[in-house]
Amino acid sequence: MSLHIANGRFGAVVIDPAGLAPVDREYLLVLSEFYLGPQGGVADSDKIAAAAPDLVVFNGYANQYQDQPLRAKVGERIRFWVIDAGPNLASSFHIVGGQFDTVYVQGEYLLRDGGSTGTGGSQTLALASAQGGFVELSFSEVGTCPFVTHAMTDAERGAAGQIVVVP
Repeated sequence: MSLHIANGRFGAVVIDPAGLAPVDREYLLVLSEFYLGPQGGVADSDKIAAAAPDLVVFNGYANQYQDQPLRAKVGERIRFWVIDAGPNLASSFHIVGGQFDTVYVQGEYLLRDGGSTGTGGSQTLALASAQGGFVELSFSEVGTCPFVTHAMTDAERGAAGQIVVVP
């Protein structure tokens, strides 16, 4: 099964929870691992067994959102759906310079609209392999905010990008 998943045989289905409020912008990020085998061949099963990926990526390409950043505007409400397709590694999705006021995982809200105080926040969306959820936030100022899987060696293997926030 791990070889099957490592060869890219997975996908994402997003089912909005009942009563989900609209947002200004939504993104879907599928995190996955590449265990490179021979050119034109299948993934390397020894690397899979050792959980030693060559690349960890969002939406199939290493560092693609470094070169083609995601976009947002100051004050927009943004929802990021994130799925950890695996096959092996856990992830913590993190936006440097952002704080999530809503966190939804495995069909439940862990934090909604800042929690009971309205000011609560989370820095990461922690996902085991095969889990998914979403986070929401707004950016209060113009800038470029990196996003990563907070397993930093995996971010260095390609699971990193940027969000450009404009006025």
